[in-house]
Amino acid sequence: MRLVLVGPPGAGKGTQAQYVAQYLIVPKISTGDIFRANVGQGTPLGMQAKAFMDAGDLVPDEVTIQMVRDRLAEDDAVKGFLLDGFPRNLPQARVLDTLLLDLGGGVDAVLEMVVDDDEVVRRLSGRRTCRQCGRIWHIDFEPPTTEDICDGCGGPLFQRDDDKEETIRHRLVVYAEQTSPLVSYYADKGILVGIDATGPVDDVTERAIAALRRYAH
Repeated sequence: MRLVLVGPPGAGKGTQAQYVAQYLIVPKISTGDIFRANVGQGTPLGMQAKAFMDAGDLVPDEVTIQMVRDRLAEDDAVKGFLLDGFPRNLPQARVLDTLLLDLGGGVDAVLEMVVDDDEVVRRLSGRRTCRQCGRIWHIDFEPPTTEDICDGCGGPLFQRDDDKEETIRHRLVVYAEQTSPLVSYYADKGILVGIDATGPVDDVTERAIAALRRYAH
């Protein structure tokens, strides 16, 4: 099965990607993993990407797309894959269609993880990071015994700028602007399925698997 996973930041895509990929017995492929692999191996594309990342710039689409093309052509992805983080917008979705046609197929299903903005803000803004060991706590879901002190090493906890509410809401606006056309594109193809991404992880996984059964082959 060739599956694309979409959803806003904080929807739990990384966690669900792992479980759903295991169920489908396909590799989980994320752009982050692809970047790290190429940079770590010192590939020409990796060196190009690293130059942009070191400068604090976004990696251009053409570099990302070539990395994705190379990854999808590997042996373990022949019978299917789960893509997490690509495509992020409509132009990338159209390129993906072309790539997959070259590889002899297309996207079978697109799983949209649906969660409202206030829930995303609650999930992400509640995170606190230890300055000493880097462990992440959550003021609601996994609070430390002593407020603002890491149970693991005793280091001070702080809220990263990325986890502040105003930053999160801006990211959600950008996501909506980029992804709404993408969601409509896949809905028009009849391969979009949305699930409620709130609640315990196991419950969300069960919803995802149940929703995908009709597309599996």
